[in-house]
Amino acid sequence: MQQAPAALAVALALTATACGAAGERAADRPAGTPSGTVRSPAALPSAALPPALTPGQARAALITAADLGEAWEPTRGAATWRDEVLKTASEGTAQDGCRRLLDALYTEDLFGGSAAASPRATAALDDTDTGAQLHYRITSYRAADLDRTLAWLATLPDTCGHVGTRAAGAAREVRVTALTPPETGDARVGLRVTVRDTAATEDGTLTVDVIAVRIGDDALSLTHGTLGTPSGTATRTATETGTARLTEARRQGRAQV
Repeated sequence: MQQAPAALAVALALTATACGAAGERAADRPAGTPSGTVRSPAALPSAALPPALTPGQARAALITAADLGEAWEPTRGAATWRDEVLKTASEGTAQDGCRRLLDALYTEDLFGGSAAASPRATAALDDTDTGAQLHYRITSYRAADLDRTLAWLATLPDTCGHVGTRAAGAAREVRVTALTPPETGDARVGLRVTVRDTAATEDGTLTVDVIAVRIGDDALSLTHGTLGTPSGTATRTATETGTARLTEARRQGRAQV
């Protein structure tokens, strides 16, 4: 029975030695160095996406036919030139940047590429006088990712300024030039894309004006296309009105949080 206190004393001494050594190791470790197992970057949580507009807020930020004038109305369907010109031109384009742009115009998805960047709300309008069609979208995503798309679009007048395509037996000439957008939002870019049938005896040129504007972690994008020249007034009105509505939707959304 006298051996128990001695064994207990030895155990206590070993425990104290271990604690002292651990304390010395902790003291020797530089400040800020975590103890324990270091998690791999893949195991760390990814940066959270910013709060997206609710579906109702996004719909409230859309433009309507009433904003553009009496000739405009909700679309009755995709314009015939979407398949006949845009799709075939994309299929016949070897230049990656141009093909990506034409694909984006055909799908109306400038900021696409992931489910997280899918549009929050969309509108499509027709000009019954000229046959023009305007597609408008609201997208919520990280501002840095939206800016990367804007930066890519801004390079296209240089990288995809003038190319030829041939598909479905038709030869076409694609030109991309810069278009000055209204001074709205936090960042913006504008393009004019023309696709001309080089074999057409009459003017068979499709012109699509493209505007994209970022406001915080939300963006609006519009394409305004016609076999002719798109109305600059309609493009400007859609951009300015849409920016004002998106700004107000964002303000109301923050007020409700």
